[in-house]
Amino acid sequence: MNLLFICSKNQWRSPTAERIFQDYPQLSVRSAGTLRSARRWVNTTDIRWADIIFVMENKHKRYLQQPFTNEGTNKRLIVLDIPDDYQYMDDELVAWLIEAVEYQLAL
Repeated sequence: MNLLFICSKNQWRSPTAERIFQDYPQLSVRSAGTLRSARRWVNTTDIRWADIIFVMENKHKRYLQQPFTNEGTNKRLIVLDIPDDYQYMDDELVAWLIEAVEYQLAL
């Protein structure tokens, strides 16, 4: 299963999720950001590749719905509601991501 994690700058939240879930043998993971200044900017290839897209906030969902309308039509898109209050691999962020994503995937 291919999981794509999206935040704004691809600096703290989505790279943390990518790092955590890259060790799950049944998953392939990527992360990207919605801002042009992102470390890695989300693109059409990412959207097509993903089976499930996890976004950190509703604004990321809104961003993806406009330029990627055709690519994302059949994608499961999940809003995690994780604010931009955490650094990379912050213990609270890690726990939140594991609980939320494992719940959504029934792992």
